[in-house]
Formats: sequence, C-alpha cells, structure tokens
Amino acid sequence: MKRAVIIHGWGGSPNANWIPWLKKELEARNIFVEAPQMPNTDNPTIDQWVPYLEKFVDEEDDNYLIGHSIGCQTILRYLANMPEPAKIKGVVFVAGWLTLSGISSPEEKQIAEEWAGTPIDLGKAKANADKFVSIFSDNDPYVSEDNWGKFEELGTVIIEHGKGHILDAEEPIILNSVLKLMKPLDNRA
Repeated sequence: MKRAVIIHGWGGSPNANWIPWLKKELEARNIFVEAPQMPNTDNPTIDQWVPYLEKFVDEEDDNYLIGHSIGCQTILRYLANMPEPAKIKGVVFVAGWLTLSGISSPEEKQIAEEWAGTPIDLGKAKANADKFVSIFSDNDPYVSEDNWGKFEELGTVIIEHGKGHILDAEEPIILNSVLKLMKPLDNRA
C-alpha cells in the first residue's frame, strides 16, 4: 500500500494551509494519508518530533514523507537515524531549511538554534530514501537561498516564484511532485 505522511511546520497544524487539500487529493487517488498533529507545535523539539514521526511510518507499506519547514528537518533527522530500514520510496520537502532567517524573538531564536545547530548526516538521510524533491520559493522570509544547494545534494530542487513560505490553501506543485514520485518507473523504450 502507498502511504503518505504529511508533517506540518512549526506552530502549524494538519488542518491549515495546503495540508487538508493535499490529503483530500491523495486520498481521492486511493493513497492512505496521515497528517498528524505534531506535539508541542509552538515549541517543537527534536526529541519530541522525530520519535513521533516514526509512529506513522509502516515498514510494510511504500512510505512517502512530505514535510513543511521544520517538518522537513524532522523527516531528515528521522532518515539520518532510522534504526531499521523502512521502505521510504520518496520524500517531498516544502520550504525546508538547515539554516533559518527572519526569526526575531529570543524564544524563536532558541527553538531555531536547537534545530539548526544540531548536525544532520545528509548522506545517511539520502541513503534511506529512494527519491527526494525539494520545493522552495524565491521570496521566502525564513528560508534563504543558501539552503537550496544542500537540498540539491539530496535530489531535485524546484524554485517557485513569489510563493513566500508556501502556505496557500492549494499548492498543485506539491501534489504533482508527490504523484511523480509515486509513479512507477517505465523501463520501456
């Protein structure tokens, strides 16, 4: 079975932005979708979020992981530290980051520092999933262009124009990216 797990961002919800729309679109295509409410979303920590994600990956299914913002960090850290290989067939990152800008309050800076300051083994993360697509916007107030190159090391990078932190109610580029990852390879000439 194809299983999609959507991890929302910091301060987010599975009921906000493009997540409900994407869930509905994937379910209409007979894909099992989980979009959990992540714990302590206003004060996310690595120790809480990464193990929580693990609960939604099924080793018997073909898993596709989709993350927004800090949800991408969560997925990367999960992949880099997977205890047992699961079948992670594809990953779509939306406004993912390794470094973050546009943070102003001391509380936000402290939260961001835990995530940005704790190294991730990108090579190990890459080895634990078959394909990656990362989607960025050229005017994201939090995710600067210096992140794009690191995500290119994982796979395909798509740059959208004028989409901010990519929070619209519908984002067809995300749906199309997920469906493209799920499409079986056709080896016929």
